[in-house]
Amino acid sequence: MTISSTARISSSSIIAPGAVIDAHVNIGPFCIISAGVVIGEGTTIKSHSVINGLTVIGCDNHIGQFSSIGEVNQDLKYKNEPTRLIIGDRNSIGNNATIHRGTEQDNNCTIIGDDNILMNNVHIGHDCIIGNDTNIGDNSGLAGHVALGDGAVVGFMCAIHQFCVLGAYANVAHHSGVTQDIPPFVYASGNYAAPSGIDTASRYFTGPTQEEQNFIQTLYDLLYSKSLSLNEARVMIKEKSGNHPVCELFEWFFKRSIRGIIR
Repeated sequence: MTISSTARISSSSIIAPGAVIDAHVNIGPFCIISAGVVIGEGTTIKSHSVINGLTVIGCDNHIGQFSSIGEVNQDLKYKNEPTRLIIGDRNSIGNNATIHRGTEQDNNCTIIGDDNILMNNVHIGHDCIIGNDTNIGDNSGLAGHVALGDGAVVGFMCAIHQFCVLGAYANVAHHSGVTQDIPPFVYASGNYAAPSGIDTASRYFTGPTQEEQNFIQTLYDLLYSKSLSLNEARVMIKEKSGNHPVCELFEWFFKRSIRGIIR
């Protein structure tokens, strides 16, 4: 067990031998930190939280009270293999969050990037991959093997089916159910979410030039307005890629998409 002298840990919390607690970590009352857990500098863990398994948490994260982080996943094939959870830096994780470690059948790891906001009662299933700057609303759940691109937004009380892919800056409206993949920049809503155009309010879309915004609209039209199959649209998008950096976001999406896109 390695605990920095500058860490502040409540006397009622239990830190198991083998845990690593870095400088300026703040652990509130009645928390349990298991062997194999690494908590990075400046991270705050609020009261009654449990951090388990081979979990690595980066710097300056905030984890709300009553959260369960790195716990055994709900995949019935899991047989207590030494799989992992990795959380990056500057993430805000709300109260009552549940985040499960991975399985050997996938990446061996659940991965959460940097600067994400996970609100209260969020569930992140095993083997999920979450990029950077995403936002997941209260009471929403990601089943196993879900992937979220950078800047993706999931509203309140949403359910994301296992193996779904949400492209970069996709936006899922409150109370939606997602059973197929959502391309980058697409705004989706409804139980069995359907596309409702481009999320023109996304941070990425409002940043580039008018030319690049028009290009994003062109890619959307290829997917949804030209009566093309997904493979035909994929080929045409690749042909149009040129020097547009936005095409990298679509390439990331197509490499992972296996369930077909929402229609």
